[in-house]
Amino acid sequence: MTIAKQIAGAAVLGIGMLVGCGVPAPSAQAGYTVTLAQQGPNVVATGSGPIDLTGLGPGFLVSFEQASIAPAFGLLNTGPSDLSGADVYSGVSGIAQQFSGPNDFGSGLTLYEADSGGGDIVGIFTTLSILVPGGYISGTPLSDTSTYLNQTFSSLGATPGTYEWTWGTGENQNFTLIIGVRAGPGPGAAPEPASAALLGSALAGLLVVGTIRSIRPAG
Repeated sequence: MTIAKQIAGAAVLGIGMLVGCGVPAPSAQAGYTVTLAQQGPNVVATGSGPIDLTGLGPGFLVSFEQASIAPAFGLLNTGPSDLSGADVYSGVSGIAQQFSGPNDFGSGLTLYEADSGGGDIVGIFTTLSILVPGGYISGTPLSDTSTYLNQTFSSLGATPGTYEWTWGTGENQNFTLIIGVRAGPGPGAAPEPASAALLGSALAGLLVVGTIRSIRPAG
């Protein structure tokens, strides 16, 4: 077998791997996830996903029942900017020993209320409790958004990174906050390392094949 045929064969194999295996997608984030993103001059919080309340009991109201943020206190509510009916859940007997996670997600001591928002009211208050819509049925999908006008992560005192609170081992027994980090594939997202390698191999193979064809003698 000539070297040209070997290279061409490797290129075809690389393309086959890319097409057959596809781009390895990261596993879907289970539970409720909030992304805090800078959009122009504003900070926008977008949340979605189900919450499994198994193992939790009624708690006490620890924050406003409206979209708000206070990073130093580990408090974040997403959804409507006006007061909404909500239920609070915490650990057994009101003691959140079942919760684990960070006590804060930044240094901001000020409680900021969102300027606008909509959808379901959902919130976390450090390792003490979570907030869900009034009458919420455990495990059903939640979705919301809220906007803080003329704010930045710095002005809100929110530190970029990924934060997670859990209260069990179920796939929906977690609340994840992603600040300034892309949550999954999308325009402008960096490819996964394995995906980048496969894509690079395929493109390199195509380039080599094209070069061989361009220098192959006529006839």
